Amino acid sequence: MLVAIASTLVFAAIVWATVINTPGWASVQQSFFAPDVALQALPKVWDGFLINLQVLGLSVITVALVALLVAVLRTLRGPVFFPVRVIAAGYTDLFRGFPFIIVLYLVGFGLPTITDTRMPVVLLGVIAVTLTYSAYVAEVIRAGIEAVHPSQRLAARALGLGYVQTLRRVVLPQALRKMTPPLMNDFISMQKDVGLISILGAMDAIAGARSVASLTYNFTPYVVAGILFVLLAIPTIRLADWYTARLREREQAGAIL
Repeated sequence: MLVAIASTLVFAAIVWATVINTPGWASVQQSFFAPDVALQALPKVWDGFLINLQVLGLSVITVALVALLVAVLRTLRGPVFFPVRVIAAGYTDLFRGFPFIIVLYLVGFGLPTITDTRMPVVLLGVIAVTLTYSAYVAEVIRAGIEAVHPSQRLAARALGLGYVQTLRRVVLPQALRKMTPPLMNDFISMQKDVGLISILGAMDAIAGARSVASLTYNFTPYVVAGILFVLLAIPTIRLADWYTARLREREQAGAIL
């Protein structure tokens, strides 16, 4: 405890000497951490943040469904399913390689042009998030499915279970424990990226911060938006850490050190 206290004091002294006690810190504080501007920007940023939460909530459902479908298609065995596996692999390779901001532009401005209809920004954001993150999540699910020992699948089939029953009752429950930590990491990353839907014209948290910053000539509204996203991510981060530690203890229970 004494060592921890001492190291904390040393770290605080270093921060004070290299950051706070510098000539430009007052300007930085006024430009990025002004309390009055933060209070002025909070209502508008919060209203936009609710739009981000709406896109996130819908995207969680659509990403889970599409990713599970793609992962199952990639794990189908037999030469007859070769074209399906190629299409699923091409989908994951394509959208894992595309930058998310490019997918937003293609979906947000290309899809309404192709369909010649005016589409809600929330719907366009959900489609873009789903296309990108379902590729990442599908690979996590596929890795979890393939991590289950083949004997489990063979034993289930020997008991008379069909392919779908084996996948639902035997394979997926075991795979879920292995893929939950990386799935939580993808969810945390998705929480941040929903803030990019402002480029489609949505009045989300980032757009609300930009509008206030343009009136106050101050960057504090962006910090307010960033803090909201951090507060949204912290519970998921702590949950992921807790579950990972719990899973590690369960797997190492009874091990001889």
